[in-house]
Amino acid sequence: MKNLSLLFFVLLLAGINNVSAQKIKLESGKIDFFKGVSELKVEYNYNDVSVGKFAKEADYIVQKKADYNLREPGSGERWETAWFADRSERYAPRFEEEMNLQFIKRGVSCKVGQDLQATYTVIFKTTFIEPGFNVGVARKNAYINGEAIFVESANHDKILAKVSIENSPGRDAFGADYDTGLRIQEAYAKAGKELVYFIWKNYLQ
Repeated sequence: MKNLSLLFFVLLLAGINNVSAQKIKLESGKIDFFKGVSELKVEYNYNDVSVGKFAKEADYIVQKKADYNLREPGSGERWETAWFADRSERYAPRFEEEMNLQFIKRGVSCKVGQDLQATYTVIFKTTFIEPGFNVGVARKNAYINGEAIFVESANHDKILAKVSIENSPGRDAFGADYDTGLRIQEAYAKAGKELVYFIWKNYLQ
């Protein structure tokens, strides 16, 4: 009985997540315009994002900065700089890299990127980030929720379709994701991968 209790405790520490499976759903419009599209511009929106138990990202940042500075003065400011830098240095590149890879894998000639002069744009609006944690003996995967909003590049008010993505998980395949940014970037990679699969399965086959 003692061994069973110990096993349960170890499994709990190992970070068994209660996060449900990733869900992707067309909320409005259609993506049938995508046939024949050779380029897709990407933009990102982090307005009104919630983080972990904090409804407002600003409150999360205040708490994390205080925690870091308590351990080492000045480290909170360095953490904040890295938190925002990860958006352009990690999240966006992995999202786009995975989308491009998945289009190539499925034989679809469509290039994805931020600097393209494309007819259509997808705005990836992040609504929630769970940073997760990994302290060796215990872990919790990161995950994100967001919306992929397809618009005309020349007129962002012309919304063609909205696709919701929930519980997109992020972790290193080998479990060495002690860095928060690494976990979260993989959640963006997974979101990009599943978005392409959704488009291909429903509109390009």
